[in-house]
Amino acid sequence: MADKIVLVDTSILIDYYRKSDKTKSVWLYLVQQGYSFAISAITKYEIYAGATPNQLSFGDSVLQAITIIPFDEISVDTAVTINSTLKRKRKQIDLADLFIAATAITYNLPVATLNEKHFERIDSLILV
Repeated sequence: MADKIVLVDTSILIDYYRKSDKTKSVWLYLVQQGYSFAISAITKYEIYAGATPNQLSFGDSVLQAITIIPFDEISVDTAVTINSTLKRKRKQIDLADLFIAATAITYNLPVATLNEKHFERIDSLILV
């Protein structure tokens, strides 16, 4: 998996931040597996919208080292398609998760998340 890029969900970053023993975090495991990282602009929003003043420096340092992929018009169209499918199945997910998944599918990236319950509902999404 060397040099394979994965779109990291907010849950992975929160897990890393909260763990006192960082060696037990999923993010560090992914690093050890040779992954490189990107996040959706939606994840950037979630990080800063939920951050306390003490957490802002963590967000700043993480985001300097990670590619941020925009939530663009193509991603919006993908989100509409995914949501329609999930709505028919009565398995809709939170909008932020929908937008992150749509970004991943649009840019052909797998997703690393601790929230598999939502993301696994999307058939065309590859989870790490």
